[in-house]
Amino acid sequence: MKLLIFAHTPPPHHGQSYMVQLLLEGLGGDHRRRKRRAAGSGPETSFGIECYHVNARLSQKLEDIGDLRVSKLILLLGYCLQAIWCRFRYGVTNLYYIPAPGKRSALYRDWLVMLLCRPFFKRVILHWHAAGLARWLELAVSMRWRVLTYRLMKQVDLSIVLSQYNRADAEKLFSRQIRVVSNGIADPCPAFAGEILPRRKARFAARQKLLSRQPLEADEARLAGAEPHLIQVLYLAHCTPEKGLFDTLSAVALANERLQQRQSPVAFRLVVAGGFVTNEARVKFDQRIARPDLAACVKYLGFVSGAQKNQWLREADLFCFPTYYENENQPVNLIEAMAFGLPILTTRWRSLPELFPANYPGLVDIRAPEQAADRLLALITSETGEELRDIFLRHFTLTRHLTAMAEALRQAETPPPAAVPAAAVRSLPG
Repeated sequence: MKLLIFAHTPPPHHGQSYMVQLLLEGLGGDHRRRKRRAAGSGPETSFGIECYHVNARLSQKLEDIGDLRVSKLILLLGYCLQAIWCRFRYGVTNLYYIPAPGKRSALYRDWLVMLLCRPFFKRVILHWHAAGLARWLELAVSMRWRVLTYRLMKQVDLSIVLSQYNRADAEKLFSRQIRVVSNGIADPCPAFAGEILPRRKARFAARQKLLSRQPLEADEARLAGAEPHLIQVLYLAHCTPEKGLFDTLSAVALANERLQQRQSPVAFRLVVAGGFVTNEARVKFDQRIARPDLAACVKYLGFVSGAQKNQWLREADLFCFPTYYENENQPVNLIEAMAFGLPILTTRWRSLPELFPANYPGLVDIRAPEQAADRLLALITSETGEELRDIFLRHFTLTRHLTAMAEALRQAETPPPAAVPAAAVRSLPG
């Protein structure tokens, strides 16, 4: 199978671009680059899929995403021409594309790509990383927008969605086939059982003892690591209100206030990792953490990645992500937190509850810092995160993701069985 991947890889770095990078690398990389390597450097294809990549990057920084510029239009036209050239130069008949969330500027991009590229490819595969386009088309735009979107994007050969919630977007455009394939990442802590879990259990036990006003023995303090009385909460995401940054700040401040009222020997400390998309959000953040209730308990790291990010995930006690981002679907940061066996606080928003066991205690309503504070206080004595680590290993590893993606992609070349006409069904013997 030959596949044209029309999608960008980092930078800018976010969940979608990262997953495209993992997919491309997992399927063997850009075949054009592979052909330029020395012979004998490895197998020609992976999973039986030969990829050709058009790195359709329109923004270099997070701040640029969503801006309408003539330069972006020129870039997009160039990418479309490159895709058409690959179609005829290498005989690539399958187009893989990631459709827009519910944003006007992004939908303009989709229209242009489908208008220019779709006629040249035998099959089109949409991979729905964002959620909510179907609802947005119904509620936020005019009939003309809906008609044009349906005309250009309806009845693609395959839609790959991340969750059951996400199916509505593909169904809205009458995709011929729909497959649910969850995101997946390489295990960032394969030594979890021997290196991370013992420390996390020791800190959990130490917190319970401190909360019951009992002193720690020397061995207990040693196993719990530095400052067992400080519960380290990690926020790792883009620093925007919609991603829950300011609700996290409020929840930590409220939780600490309640602990102080009880004269508790433990307290929360918040570590914020991520880049700011707007200067206004950064100014508001600096002003908020300067207030007395947060001045001594918030650390801002900026954008982190690689080993530095993994180290903060390793050292955290809780993960907090009370998002209400309009197009949230299956965030990679939650999967990373699961991989590290971190107790997670997040929202009952979009497809997020599908990631967790039934009645998971870390789910709260959106824009509800009071609830989040209550849950933070409950999680410190009720969750060690082991179950979430097990969920990661069963459902969200990179191997499982790539295997399911390859199976779904190959399915696009197999047409779905034709529906039996109702009249024929009625005529069958009973």
